[in-house]
Amino acid sequence: MRQRVVFRVDASLAIGTGHVMRCLTLADALRMRGAECHFVTRDLPGHLGSLIAQRGFGVSLLPAPSGPASKGAPAHATWAGVSWEQDITETLAVISSANWLVVDHYAFGARWQQELCNRVGQIMVIDDLADRSHVAAVLLDQNLGSEATDYEGLLPKSCRLLTGPRYALLRPEFAAQREAALARRHNTRFRHLMITMGGTDPIDASSTVLRALKRADLPQGLRISVVMGSRAPALAAVREVAASMPLPTEVLVDVRDMATMMADADLAITAGGSTNWERCCLGLPGIVIETAENQARSVTAMIEAGVALGSGSLSEPNFADSLLEAVRQMQDTDFRTEISKRAASICAGNGAMLIADFLGEEQWK
Repeated sequence: MRQRVVFRVDASLAIGTGHVMRCLTLADALRMRGAECHFVTRDLPGHLGSLIAQRGFGVSLLPAPSGPASKGAPAHATWAGVSWEQDITETLAVISSANWLVVDHYAFGARWQQELCNRVGQIMVIDDLADRSHVAAVLLDQNLGSEATDYEGLLPKSCRLLTGPRYALLRPEFAAQREAALARRHNTRFRHLMITMGGTDPIDASSTVLRALKRADLPQGLRISVVMGSRAPALAAVREVAASMPLPTEVLVDVRDMATMMADADLAITAGGSTNWERCCLGLPGIVIETAENQARSVTAMIEAGVALGSGSLSEPNFADSLLEAVRQMQDTDFRTEISKRAASICAGNGAMLIADFLGEEQWK
């Protein structure tokens, strides 16, 4: 009997695109193993329903919120756009049955999940925060430094917990590029700087980074690439700043082959999200910036493990000076090579395949 997997995940200008993108990666891996995958996502500003459909998956688009978002627990409850009770009603209306319900949403915890248990075989939660309880058979936290103790008291005793970048949900092209990318990391000149602050970059971190780099002592011949999504509110502003840079600076929109681009780059400046596991898979040295409070735990872990340098929070008064100091350190070839080796050691890029195989095991049938 064909396995059916339903994903409940949202994208928006506030949420960003990363949750949907990593679920699409898992859905691709499941489809390769014969599973039927369907997405349930809400009509929020910047939703990715059309992209999901273009990737060949069924989509149920929940109604757009008609009033102010509900506040209260969990901490990110407003991200749902509606109350958790309303979301349950509307989600149940479009879910017939499923072997698995994969939930990747900070707004939903145990109360929401419990109501779905009778409609689906098993629930898998994808989380990064360890800030609320869950009713799940499997929980994935792909972040560096995540441990079982983070979820103590938040999960059923029977829940299988999968932690760390080993399980990072990366598209297969990253694993395919890995060998060649790692081979070129040794003793390379600093020629290409990549900046990626997330698909929507709602706080325009990209412009802040570019303005700081105007004061940096960067080598002649360096080129700078800024990666953004077409729905990023600050896209026009970033293009204006890029045009004023002293070194060649391009703004690339809706890049379809990030693996090739990262393989070509010598240094990346990134936000603290899941792009870092793509970077690590390819051994790309990075400077990581905390652009939201929910990134703090992961950013700290990356810095402590030596797989990136930090520049502090974007909101700190001395952010620009901290960023410039990190860029100065990263211009040392031997230092970049060491960061590259550490980064490559934590993620091989086959996490989606591992998870897809795990969900298909006999124990779940």
